[in-house]
Amino acid sequence: MRLLTIAAAALVLGTPAAAQLAPPNALGVTYAHVHLNVTDVAAHEELWSQVFDGQIVAKGSLRTVRLPNMLVVFTEREPTGPSQGTVMDHFGFKVRDIDEILAAWRARGLEVQSEFNGAEGFRNAYLIAPDGIRLELQEDPQLPMKATGYHIHFWTPQYQELMAWYADFFGAEISPRGTIQTTANVPGMNLSFADCRTECVATRGRAIDHIGFEIDGLEQYITRMQARGIDFQMGYREVPSIGLAISFFTDPSGVYVELTEGFDEY
Repeated sequence: MRLLTIAAAALVLGTPAAAQLAPPNALGVTYAHVHLNVTDVAAHEELWSQVFDGQIVAKGSLRTVRLPNMLVVFTEREPTGPSQGTVMDHFGFKVRDIDEILAAWRARGLEVQSEFNGAEGFRNAYLIAPDGIRLELQEDPQLPMKATGYHIHFWTPQYQELMAWYADFFGAEISPRGTIQTTANVPGMNLSFADCRTECVATRGRAIDHIGFEIDGLEQYITRMQARGIDFQMGYREVPSIGLAISFFTDPSGVYVELTEGFDEY
């Protein structure tokens, strides 16, 4: 990985821990983050760290909560709408004790949208976080930690074509998740794909603004994607103050996607 000079010292709140992202696949890809537009970053840091046992991390101006397999990243900006109604409807965690999470959620006066048996035969629930962020829980009593990142869910009429696109460009391995046949895995995250029940719009500006993948050899990876016709809204750019190299494009369904190199050091 390219070494970036970090101009601003890293502030890590809590006990330092090793990098939490999964090792990359043969293409150098691993899952990195979801990026949320929120009206109060401090309130979200408290929520995601206390309820899910995440680790608050800041580098320069970038504020995040780190969990196994992923980071939740925040921009303090009022979203233009909730995640429901967009292609990126929700993201999901596995949790060791769903009753503990639901009790903590309700104690904060937050909405538990539904409880049900999920596609893999375990207890599931949909929650609504502040600013209209939808997330799904799946209970796994054997989980060695309180919570871990598990899946992101795309809703689009072209869901099968989109799954094939992620398999092609990111090496996602197509494999069912319980009764859901249209899912694929990248290191650290399941990508699930479903038909949109109503019109589902692009993500940029909404509560889940974008998703992100960590890439080993990012600059060369972008060059290969551009050669295959992918138009980047932002090409390769190094940001020393946050210790990242970054780039942005929009996938065929309207999900805004960030590619990074450096989140594995957070």
